[in-house]
Amino acid sequence: MTDAAIEYATVFQALPGMVALLTTEFVYADVNEEFVRLSGRPREQLIGHYLFDVFPDNPNDPAATGMRNLEASLCRVLATGERDTMALQRYDVEDPERPGEWEERYWSPVNAPLLGPDGKVALILHRVEEVTELIRARGRSGGSRGGRARVLEAELYTRARELQELNDRLRQAHSREREVALALQEAMLPAPRQVGHHRAAVRYRPAVGALNVCGDWYDLVDLVGGDRIGVAVGDVVGHGLEAAGVMGQLRSALSAASRVAEGPAQALDVLGRYAHVIDGAESATAVTTFIDCVRHVITYSSAGHPPPVLVHPDGRTEFLDQATDTPLDARPDPIPRPQAETTFAPGATLVLYTDGLIERRREDIDTGLDRLADALRVHRDQDPETLADTVLLELLPPGGATDDTALIVVRL
Repeated sequence: MTDAAIEYATVFQALPGMVALLTTEFVYADVNEEFVRLSGRPREQLIGHYLFDVFPDNPNDPAATGMRNLEASLCRVLATGERDTMALQRYDVEDPERPGEWEERYWSPVNAPLLGPDGKVALILHRVEEVTELIRARGRSGGSRGGRARVLEAELYTRARELQELNDRLRQAHSREREVALALQEAMLPAPRQVGHHRAAVRYRPAVGALNVCGDWYDLVDLVGGDRIGVAVGDVVGHGLEAAGVMGQLRSALSAASRVAEGPAQALDVLGRYAHVIDGAESATAVTTFIDCVRHVITYSSAGHPPPVLVHPDGRTEFLDQATDTPLDARPDPIPRPQAETTFAPGATLVLYTDGLIERRREDIDTGLDRLADALRVHRDQDPETLADTVLLELLPPGGATDDTALIVVRL
């Protein structure tokens, strides 16, 4: 290796195969030399021009779908931020030297996202391998063997088209399932709102690869008797619709229990007895806090859950970890859970979260807790909405967490 700077523009131009950079509006931003040569179009007819103006479908073929399929693939890259490999495509191209005459062409395209500093798709890398000559060569091989090769090639093309159509139907089915999941999430979790006179922000991030629902949950309730509010989070093992169903039952039960319980420990006692008879609630955890805004006292209890963080106005962070007990269904015959309290000054911030925010593989949990405390201390003057976004940005991995995450920030 040398210390010489790599000229990436030169590397791009020398890449084998046809490679182009497209904007998010599908306009050519750059093409390599092989793209110019094999497409038969000079750079000035490509750069700055809309892809489908340069390469429209063959108007003489009413069954042509190459343009539609390519556009769908590019749109998927924009929507998901993930690479999309297309099936073998027939996409005829107009002869640049004989306008109106179209050449039968076959392509194998791959479209990949190039992300900007904000994590969003900034450009699309469009790479194409032309396989037209391979198909034609097999057809010209002569005799029965050549004819058989042509038949097999046609069969392969047909199966590739069928596979793409099946993938399209699967994507549509996944999209409908995701819509159901989002509706379920909105029905089960309370909308962000102001609790009493206090501003609150909530965030909900499912694990990478999961539907937009998971087993993590949060709750905010106005308690009976004076200026008091209840804030809680919980975590059900697993992902997807089944875990979300269990989550909804536990959240609703704790919300109801909190309104009549003498304190958070009693509310968790009731929830623990309920969790013991719910399939799928095994090892579920929860922490709940009762906040007396007149006395400036937080009373809390935890059932196997990571401790909330109280950020004092002077920047001191306090983990509420003096009343931690076993998960909700750990005991066949539950005993009273512990309960503790602490005081706060106006302007303090209370933060509750689930373990997806702080836990990382092959890393001690204390490292994640320290990282959270540092972020909250540094950014404590931000309003709850901004602070919630900042915490997620600094603590979650760039590619997304492998576990679900719920976060709630309340300014006291």
